[in-house]
Amino acid sequence: MSHALKTDNSEGLIRDKALWMRRRALQMVFDKQLGHLGGDFSAIDILATLYFGVLRYDPARPDWADRDRFVMSKGHATGALYTALSAAGYFPEDWLDTYMAHHSKLNGHPNRQYLPGVETNTGPLGHGFPVALGIAIAGQITGAGYRTYVLTGDGEQQEGSNWEAAMTAGHRKVKNLTLIIDRNRLQQGAGTEETAGLDPLDDKYRAFGWEVAEISGHDYGQLLDTLGTPVGSREKPLCVIANTVKGKGVSFMENLTKWHHGVPNAEQFAQAMKELV
Repeated sequence: MSHALKTDNSEGLIRDKALWMRRRALQMVFDKQLGHLGGDFSAIDILATLYFGVLRYDPARPDWADRDRFVMSKGHATGALYTALSAAGYFPEDWLDTYMAHHSKLNGHPNRQYLPGVETNTGPLGHGFPVALGIAIAGQITGAGYRTYVLTGDGEQQEGSNWEAAMTAGHRKVKNLTLIIDRNRLQQGAGTEETAGLDPLDDKYRAFGWEVAEISGHDYGQLLDTLGTPVGSREKPLCVIANTVKGKGVSFMENLTKWHHGVPNAEQFAQAMKELV
């Protein structure tokens, strides 16, 4: 069971897990020639921090009532999610070799009917946040001790359903809910601010009644300190704007829109593996 207690070695452990996750996700996408490496790599440090420094869970009991809930709203970033779940012990590593194969449990979008550790099916952007809010409200009503975390893309913030959820969470003061926005500023085809500007994103969430923290999504110390904030110390839901780099960790992928769903050729794969050490 993970109790997600921060220790002197937490950052080192998370760094090691994140490196393994990047290398494994790269292998999966290269083997299948399908995936979303850019968004995987911008989110992996966040997921590694959650699973190895913040969340309470028991992979042997995925339905444990007191587990913290995590919803991966940007459901296309399965390279990040599946490697995190495997590293956390929810299923064997060799399942990752079946990524997106016919009849695989590891679909292009996560399915809770197939994989332990998946709280809800996601993929249509804008759906995961409202579902996570419902989960958090249920805990609020029943007095349960679990915390609910949800990760969205920043392009996903252009979906109106997110703002309905934001308004409701602020109104109900759902303090056991933490929204993390993967703010890499790129979405499929263009930058977020070219497509439908989001800034000032922090002020918008404050206006909806949220606490807001803006941090680096690749700094393990900042991630641990912010995501591990005790629920009892706040009176509002928390929005964490995690500034990230799309394709983080591989020089020729970083900050390039084409790597939203680009896949590496053999030469690029070899170069990326050399850089991920």
